[in-house]
Amino acid sequence: MASVANTYARAFAEAVLDGKLDPEKTLAEVNTIAALLAESRDLREAWESPSISAEQKRNVLDAISQREGFSATTRNFLAVVIDKQRVAFLPAIIVQFEKELGARLGFVDAEITSARELGATEKANLEAQASKLTGKKVRARYLHDSSLMGGAQMRVGSTIYDGSVSGRLERIREVIGG
Repeated sequence: MASVANTYARAFAEAVLDGKLDPEKTLAEVNTIAALLAESRDLREAWESPSISAEQKRNVLDAISQREGFSATTRNFLAVVIDKQRVAFLPAIIVQFEKELGARLGFVDAEITSARELGATEKANLEAQASKLTGKKVRARYLHDSSLMGGAQMRVGSTIYDGSVSGRLERIREVIGG
């Protein structure tokens, strides 16, 4: 499944960037389809059914595309996914598409966990530090964990930067042999 998602995501990201489309708008368009598929078993079954003609499936797609104002590129991409019977893979394709776009646009995802709710200034400072560390623009997702006691932990890919009080105490414990 991962290779199917990767293949489609790379091709779609290339089409979006080559066509100079707005990546955020395009991502919103495919997320709209994913939400519709998650909400409507009938739509999912219709698009996955071999007994329904490709033309009928595309007619439904065209109606949705027109109603939602999708770009031609998004509509065509979804038509390929439907025609190639890859609708079941669409959620994984979208996740991979977002990652692919981010990588091509120079973004990195960071997960920042803090002991308390952070203010806008604190978030901006953490994101600036993450950008400095990675050399890329950062898209941060914030979590809360009161066991950190204070400070924050930042995960970028498989690297963890630990500036939490609990992390500092653990390092002190290791140094003094406790």
